[in-house]
Amino acid sequence: MSDTTPLLTARDLSVRFGGVLAVNKVSFDVMRGEVFTLIGPNGAGKTTVFNLISRIYNPTTGELTFEGQRLNDLPPHKVAALGIARTFQNIELFENASVLQNLLIGHHVHQSSGFVANLFFTPAARRAEREARAQAERVIELLELQHHRDSLVHGLPYGVRKVVEVARALCMGPKLLLLDEPSSGLNVEETEDMAWWIADIRKELGITVLMVEHDMSLVSRVSDRVLAMNQGEVLALGTPTEVQSHPGVIEAYLGSTDDMSSLRRQKVAA
Repeated sequence: MSDTTPLLTARDLSVRFGGVLAVNKVSFDVMRGEVFTLIGPNGAGKTTVFNLISRIYNPTTGELTFEGQRLNDLPPHKVAALGIARTFQNIELFENASVLQNLLIGHHVHQSSGFVANLFFTPAARRAEREARAQAERVIELLELQHHRDSLVHGLPYGVRKVVEVARALCMGPKLLLLDEPSSGLNVEETEDMAWWIADIRKELGITVLMVEHDMSLVSRVSDRVLAMNQGEVLALGTPTEVQSHPGVIEAYLGSTDDMSSLRRQKVAA
């Protein structure tokens, strides 16, 4: 970890949908420069926490702060402008646009030139366009998407589209990147590549990563700390090894020590 100051803080987060308490008094800090991962069985509340951070949902109680600024009352676009970008478990891209066009759309959140400047393509608008394209090309190089830069998204393999979605989020210039199940639907080799991308995103770009993930081999490889959840509550918090060996996590998420070994071998057996 590169800093002792939390980048993101969640305190006693709870959210209720009708009579269902989806998240119950969840608290954690995400430190600058770390990879922090949420794990847990389906329905544990992991994605709900992501939706609270990105302001898709409003917390019933509790508080979220990012660099000391309260997020609870901000709309999603303002949260993005603060430096929080997100991918989704189900890929959300413009299928009939090229990879480069999708990345340029990601940069749009930081566009400073106004409507009139863009309409008449003023010098300010041209500078903004050059900056956006330079950022997109840097991300394309980092994630080795050069071969696909001008390809339409709908014609790309699923694994490549997952990387493109990460690339588009990076083009927003985030300080915090939220990755929602980045290995979902990937094969062993693609998951291995994703682990390298995540490591490079932190090392080369200095971006903090908050991830929801089921693949424990990926979690163990890239995570500094892990928060295990079940039924909307915190079960354990610590290093990947500490959390995976926690009795409550083994029972609730992995089922048994035999199931833990099986889950770790899951990608190899696929």
